[in-house]
Amino acid sequence: MVSYEIALGFTVVSVIFSANSFNLNQIILAQTKSFFAFLIIPIFIIFYISILAETNRHPFDLPEAEAELVSGYNVEYSSMTFALFFLAEYSNMLLMSTFAAILFLGGWIFFLFGNSF
Repeated sequence: MVSYEIALGFTVVSVIFSANSFNLNQIILAQTKSFFAFLIIPIFIIFYISILAETNRHPFDLPEAEAELVSGYNVEYSSMTFALFFLAEYSNMLLMSTFAAILFLGGWIFFLFGNSF
């Protein structure tokens, strides 16, 4: 089974090649004319599907085995451990959304230039 991190890595490498830089600021500045989400649409779709799978969102929301489908891994955790587990899950979603905004949607460039696109 192929992991989704491989697809994520290839999409990030393609964005790096499109921007000709590893620097996140230069990647954002390379998107002043057009966002990479519009220029390399298939790569953005692969990235979007990969972040859905990595963050266990629908339709990839069953990370546990069939025997655990009744209550899953949540039964083993109580109060603070459960809260920390879900804090980690949602911080992963926030991190992946930030990467998507920076790599494909121009990051903060829209706020710098306003509606001058």
